[in-house]
Amino acid sequence: MRRRSLDILLAGTASDSHTWNLVYLQLFLEERGHRVGNLGPCVPDPLLVRECAARRPQLLVLASVNGHGYRDGLGAVRALRRAGHTLPVVIGGKLGTAGEADPAQRALLLEAGCDRVFDDGDTHALGAYLDTLAAVETRAAA
Repeated sequence: MRRRSLDILLAGTASDSHTWNLVYLQLFLEERGHRVGNLGPCVPDPLLVRECAARRPQLLVLASVNGHGYRDGLGAVRALRRAGHTLPVVIGGKLGTAGEADPAQRALLLEAGCDRVFDDGDTHALGAYLDTLAAVETRAAA
C-alpha cells in the first residue's frame, strides 16, 4: 500500500521574520511527498486561524528560529484550539532564547494542544512523525 501524502500548512511564528528555515522545511516536506502551503514568516494568530479554516490542512507545522517560538507557539495553538480546530499541530526550531530546550515551556505547548514539540529542530524526528501520521491517514482512507 502506498503511503498517503498529507496536505500540510507551514508557517513561521508571529514574531519570526526568518524565511530560509521555511524554505528548507517546505522542500523537506515536499521531498517526502507531501503537499505544502507555505504562509511565510510573521504569521499572526488570526491569519493562521483563518487559513486553517479555509485550507483545511491535515497538519500544521509551525517553525521558529528567533528564540520566541515557545511564546509565539503557545499563542498560536491556543487561538487554533479556541476556534475549534482539531488538526494536528507541531512546532519546532530554536524555540527559546536560553539556547537549550525548556521542559516547562515544552509541557505548556503540549497542554495547550501541540501534538509534538521539536525544540531542537530535529528533522529526523519530524520525518518519523510524518510517516506515522501518513500511515494513520492511509489506514483511515482504506
